[in-house]
Amino acid sequence: MLEVKDIHSYYGKSHVLQGVSLSLSEGELVCLLGRNGVGKSTTLKSIMGLVKPSEGNILFRGQELIGKQPYEVARLGVGYVPEDRRIFRSLTVHENLLMGMRNAKGSDRNTGWTPERVYEKFPKLKERRNNKGGHLSGGEQQMLTVARTLMGNPRLILVDEPTEGLAPLIVRDVLEMLAAVRSSGVTVLMVEQNFKASIKVADRFYIMGKGHMVFEGDTEALLAAEGIRKNYLEV
Repeated sequence: MLEVKDIHSYYGKSHVLQGVSLSLSEGELVCLLGRNGVGKSTTLKSIMGLVKPSEGNILFRGQELIGKQPYEVARLGVGYVPEDRRIFRSLTVHENLLMGMRNAKGSDRNTGWTPERVYEKFPKLKERRNNKGGHLSGGEQQMLTVARTLMGNPRLILVDEPTEGLAPLIVRDVLEMLAAVRSSGVTVLMVEQNFKASIKVADRFYIMGKGHMVFEGDTEALLAAEGIRKNYLEV
């Protein structure tokens, strides 16, 4: 579904991504791990068109994304869940969901996302449907941001640091929600630092060093790669 080939991205003269490559098959939940500042968020932003790579290719279902504006990438079926969530704090949960709504051509209730389908899949949001976004807990706001992105009917969602700053029990809820999203047929690329939590839901992993990939593999391979984890994940 997604193939990132040897991309190079800069912030000014700072060479942030130095030949990054990764791929996702349809229906996977893939986790991109690494310490702060190594380029994980920039990778997502490069896919989404928020950062313009100077070299390489980004193919989504065979179509080149480099050179497209973020709204064009979104229309092709890529959703983006930013780290800072960006919910509308003065609007209710239901109103936030409506702000993200976009009809999927040829979709029906079983394939297109509606508020009713969101509430069916994620009962906690149904309980809060009339609450203002600013009155939700951090975990509830994260769930709302993911659900609002789903209302655009993406085939792939890019999720940046979904568990950052959340209590362990809430981390579990958010990751279970992302697993449910994957089970619904949406492919997920998730940026995380908490590998111990992410191994419970992810199918495969990439680990970034400073601007480049240092590991690719499944849970078994990650658990066996003690040296990689020590050098690139542990504090």
